[in-house]
Amino acid sequence: MTPLDSDIAHLLAGSMVLVSFLLLYQDRMFALLNFFAVHACVLAFSVGWQAYLQRAPHLFITALIALLFKGVIIPVALHRIVVRLGIHRTIEAVVSTGPTMLIGIGLVALSIVVMLPVTQTEGAFVREDLAFALSVVLLGFLMMITRRNAVSQVIGFMSLENGLVLAASGARGMPLVVEISVGFSILIAFLVVGIFLFRIRERFDTVDLQALDMSRGESSGEAA
Repeated sequence: MTPLDSDIAHLLAGSMVLVSFLLLYQDRMFALLNFFAVHACVLAFSVGWQAYLQRAPHLFITALIALLFKGVIIPVALHRIVVRLGIHRTIEAVVSTGPTMLIGIGLVALSIVVMLPVTQTEGAFVREDLAFALSVVLLGFLMMITRRNAVSQVIGFMSLENGLVLAASGARGMPLVVEISVGFSILIAFLVVGIFLFRIRERFDTVDLQALDMSRGESSGEAA
């Protein structure tokens, strides 16, 4: 592996961290979905590059799954769900954007501090790639806990899963059957979540989790 090969791999992995921050920064639903599509496309390019470096053809299938399902099919379908539900508006957050971004920076620093010493027996290339991947995972988790809208939490979960795929590809990949099962499980989970959101919308006329908590409190009060 030449230094240029390593630099390109780090550029792609680092770009995923950058796009994860852009996901955290978004307060509009359509912009969030668009940047998730970018996140998935960067993942596909990163995994594809790893497949080229490792001479691992099965990783090209992983890249293709990420590109088609997460980069195209899921964002387009979520766009339609958002339009159907009428929730294309500002995304409410538990923590404001400024503190959230600062927490995100802290999580990236934590990923580096934790991952680099733990992976001392591995090569520098693998260690840095895993540090980037852990950063993406933690930023996805942060997005899940700082957003009140159910759709944005789904996006946070899928971006977290992107980080896991990045880590697996950097650590010499996963068996092909596991990659395919992960891709289809994400697709099935997406379909279930879509049906679930429609049911919530029909029942409560909102997918805002705070409003759902208030509605549950009112129902408890009426029952009392």
